[in-house]
Amino acid sequence: MQNILLYTLSNSARLGTVFQILMFLPLTLSTISTSAFLILSFLLSIHSIIHGTMTLFWGSDALSFLQLPVHPFLLLLCFNLFASPISGVLWLVKVAEWWGFCLKLWTPIFIGFEGISSLLVAQSWGQKSKGLASRSEQWQFTLLFGAAAAYVGAATIIVLAYPAAAVSPFTASLLGASIASLFFLTLIGFALRRTNVIESAGLALFLAYNVWLCGYEETSPSWIPPWNAEAASYYNMLPHLQTLVSFIKHTLPRPLLASLFYRLIILHLASRILPTIGSDAWDADVGVDGGWEGRPTSKFTNILLTYQQFIFVTVYSHLLLLDHSSQVWWRWANIFFTLALWALELLVTPGDDDIAEKWKVE
Repeated sequence: MQNILLYTLSNSARLGTVFQILMFLPLTLSTISTSAFLILSFLLSIHSIIHGTMTLFWGSDALSFLQLPVHPFLLLLCFNLFASPISGVLWLVKVAEWWGFCLKLWTPIFIGFEGISSLLVAQSWGQKSKGLASRSEQWQFTLLFGAAAAYVGAATIIVLAYPAAAVSPFTASLLGASIASLFFLTLIGFALRRTNVIESAGLALFLAYNVWLCGYEETSPSWIPPWNAEAASYYNMLPHLQTLVSFIKHTLPRPLLASLFYRLIILHLASRILPTIGSDAWDADVGVDGGWEGRPTSKFTNILLTYQQFIFVTVYSHLLLLDHSSQVWWRWANIFFTLALWALELLVTPGDDDIAEKWKVE
């Protein structure tokens, strides 16, 4: 009972930490300045590295509670540092510019990891579906029905997003080229017996997701709402809560949250898949020499999971920092980068076994 209570409190503390990061970064960006936002992001990143290192060597659940007051302290620190005239904090501006440059410089890395992880997860689904399909015809029908539903869902999203995503002949050409590439790569994979409908459907959803983000239109010139602290202090409780809800709604728009959670979830899923890749790839039950612990990918996964809060802070800061137009072009780059990786994988992967040949192209 005591362990269950400690586990519940520890997870609650972690959720509180996530909520603090989700709110404090856009709050600083909207109420002070971009420089203050970057300084807070930099301080949160340093704290995340320290927290991850302590977790790696200590591993106590008490760390989840100890870091809860740190984030409000850093927020208040940023507010106080930038309360003075800008001439008094020139060194802070320089640090902010350096950190902002680093975040933008890491854009190809974030995009690349997202594309590689998405392809890795889709391939994992495809490989696992082969084992399920070998059990019975009912499983084959269920998997084919699920793939068909994914195709229809992806097509619906693309059709709905098309007017906003294809705003110019060039972007319309990119959309057409990406859909044609996915279609022909799927046919080639079927012909070579090196893919199946589950893997292809997963990549279709990935394409539709990115097209939806490219076609998202902002409802106002800026999603950052004005913040009048003097007026807010005179509000009674109900209007103040309404102001807070409006702040959350506009400061954390759906596309930004979708990008954040998708990137974090896909990286987490890929990190779980990495230890199963090797000479006996995708055989998660046996491992190599009786286990996965000695494999380099397992050590890499352990590092990723240990410093996941640092990844969260940097990914979130990066998404908040980029404007919509920049994100659109990086989305198109991500689509074609992932499709190119898939094409390369189809060329180098050996053919599937007899089980897959019975159902994958039906």
